[in-house]
Amino acid sequence: MTTIEVTDIALQTAANKGMDEFIQVFTDKYKEVVGGELTAETMPLLTGEQHSLLAYRIFCEEIMVGGFCQLIQNGYGGYIFDNPFARVMRLWGAKEFSKLIYKAKKIYEDNRDELERERTDDEFMAMYEQYETFDDLEEEFMDMEEQVTAIIARYVDEHIELFAKIVK
Repeated sequence: MTTIEVTDIALQTAANKGMDEFIQVFTDKYKEVVGGELTAETMPLLTGEQHSLLAYRIFCEEIMVGGFCQLIQNGYGGYIFDNPFARVMRLWGAKEFSKLIYKAKKIYEDNRDELERERTDDEFMAMYEQYETFDDLEEEFMDMEEQVTAIIARYVDEHIELFAKIVK
């Protein structure tokens, strides 16, 4: 495990801009440490808390752009659903979000092989019709995203030593 350091000034500047930016200070550093790629070699470089925060950022980015189909097709299904991400979100205070993840996980597990198979662009676009069951969950997340981000940012702020060493 690598000691992740972020500067106090970077955190203060980001916090003044918003919760997303505050979280991004940490997750940008995590991405830097893993070389932008989560592999068997880079996974041990982060703690469980750091992985959970990074998973939240990846989740947001993928869902906001292309939904669960994109998240899974981009290789993050296992990272989100095979790890204790949903449980951690509940423990951090994001209970409704945790329930949403568990619902999506059920769909993912029931259709994993099909959802993860290699596809052409046309086949990928067809997934959105084939897996409309994700639509309501995506919409639900869009409605709660700001509140969830606030809950997570507050948790990180209150337990900052779990996420990085703060340096001058």
